Amino acid sequence: MQNFKYYIIAFCAFMLWGFFSLALKPISYVPSFDILFYRISFSAVIIVCFTLLFRKKILLNDLKNFKKLPEKDKKRSLGLTTIGGLLLGINWFLFIYVVNQINVQSASFAYLICPIITTFLANIILKEKLQKIQWIAVLISTIGCIICFVSNSNNLFFAFVVAFTYAFYLISQRSNIYFDKLNTLAFQIILIFILSLPYYFVNGFSVPVNPSFYLYILAIATLFTLAPLYMNLYALKGASASNVGVMLYINPLIAFLLAIFYYKEHINTLQFVSYFLILLSVFIFNYRILTNLTKKFLK
Repeated sequence: MQNFKYYIIAFCAFMLWGFFSLALKPISYVPSFDILFYRISFSAVIIVCFTLLFRKKILLNDLKNFKKLPEKDKKRSLGLTTIGGLLLGINWFLFIYVVNQINVQSASFAYLICPIITTFLANIILKEKLQKIQWIAVLISTIGCIICFVSNSNNLFFAFVVAFTYAFYLISQRSNIYFDKLNTLAFQIILIFILSLPYYFVNGFSVPVNPSFYLYILAIATLFTLAPLYMNLYALKGASASNVGVMLYINPLIAFLLAIFYYKEHINTLQFVSYFLILLSVFIFNYRILTNLTKKFLK
């Protein structure tokens, strides 16, 4: 499969995000907005330094190409990149808030319903066609999410907002084809940083004295922000938004296992059933990809 590498990259990105709570939970004593501020700041510094040191030619080439674009495409590219940055910033804050102030299960549920939302939006907005077997997978995952909703319906408002913000982010960036993906990400993170500054100038922010806090923030900025986000955007170059969206299920499935075995959160039978159905739907949705991969290795 020519585009198989894009699916592998998407899978690895969401697998990384599944372990995000391991870096968030230990610093839950710090307010969510402050964690977001440090996450944005560290990410912005790292990506700007990396771009200027190792990718300056690519950046300059993008700027030259931008000047050559028709006025309509200039507005479209700036609009998509800006919208993506805003959606990303909202999604980051709400996810941190849900993990630290509510529970890991609620954050996990957000990314359970996100692939369904992404699939429908990709079908309606991007006109991405799904096979019958993929629609069956969507139906199975919907049933799984409904069961999960029935078994634990607390704090679902935040879960839905987290899901919608990331679904719209994926959809918008699938159409954002004008610039190098890492340059796009750099612009979006700088935008989030600039927009967050007024809040912190007015309200201030804490300066944790524990050195481990900054190690966790560094891990969040690199392993759980820049690396998976770039992998995600890169995957959208060769994989459909619906396929990448469905791989979002890898994230909550790992988070679900962490909630059970690591955080010892209570899980009932209905939740087990719902996650099994969702895992089944992932395999069904990607049946063609998995079949082709099997044939490739058996040759």
